Parts: sequence; structure tokens; C-alpha cells
Amino acid sequence: MRRRLLIGMLALLAAIAAAGGVVAVATGGEGEQAVTVRGPEGELIARVPLDGDTFAVGYRNSIYRTLAEERYRVLPDGRFELVELAAEQVAVLEEYYAVPGAPRPSPPGDRLPFVVEPDPSRPAVFDDLHIAATDLGERTLFVPGSDPVPIWQRVVTEDPSVILDIEES
Repeated sequence: MRRRLLIGMLALLAAIAAAGGVVAVATGGEGEQAVTVRGPEGELIARVPLDGDTFAVGYRNSIYRTLAEERYRVLPDGRFELVELAAEQVAVLEEYYAVPGAPRPSPPGDRLPFVVEPDPSRPAVFDDLHIAATDLGERTLFVPGSDPVPIWQRVVTEDPSVILDIEES
């Protein structure tokens, strides 16, 4: 009788431990990721949930005065990596970014007509990214499945500095 009771209690403890392990796997570090934009003092300007692992930051290039985008992929550790550049003008990609590869036409439906991979000899991986969200640059956050976020319109302080990050909830 005692042996059956002991075996039953061990089975119950094993079941509880297994259930706890499942809960830990489901919630431990696997919350919803979002691209956040914060001001220099940490105030939240925007938070856009990620539906996938990509996002882009578009802007008006101050030299060429045309639109360009930096496109990122979120890495498993929460950092993000520049994986593609896009622009209205090839010159932005060839001269401003000085990429070694030749720009190519974008696929149908892309926001901008030309794309290219960044220079592989200079990988750009970020824990967070500090940018200026000025009226001139018109920085805009693009996350697939969400409306564009015009960051430059949301910065209402004298300091246009913002910090892009991947945060988990």
C-alpha cells in the first residue's frame, strides 16, 4: 500500500513538474516581440508588435532628397541586423551607402524601386539603434502587417534623437 502511494505521489509530482516545464517553455523568454521607439530619456514614442522577424526604417536622404530604407531582420537573441537597403535612386545605394554589389530592381509591390544587400565586409548588427527623427529626414517605421509609423511627427521635443530597440513583453 505504501509503495503504491509513494509511486502515485512521485507520478503526481512528475506530472506537476512536467506541466510547470511546459508553462516555463511557453512563457520563458518567448513573449511577444515589438519594435519600440523611445526618446533619449526612455519615454515610449511608439511600440509596434512584430508579426515575423523583419522591419524597416524609411527616411528622406538629406543629400539626394529622395526616399530610402534600411531593412532589418531580428535575430534570435533580440538584436537586429541590416539585411537590405532600398531607395528611389540608384545613386543613394551606390554612392551614399557605397555598397559593393550592383543595385537591382525591386520585386513587384515593393515601396521603393531599387534594392541591394549591404556591404558584407561591414556587418551591421545592433542591440539598439540611435537615429535622428527630424522633419527633414521624415524617419518612418515600417513593420509588416502594421500601419507605417511616422516617427518624425511623434517627436515633440527639441532633441530629435530616438532609440529603436526590440523589446519583449
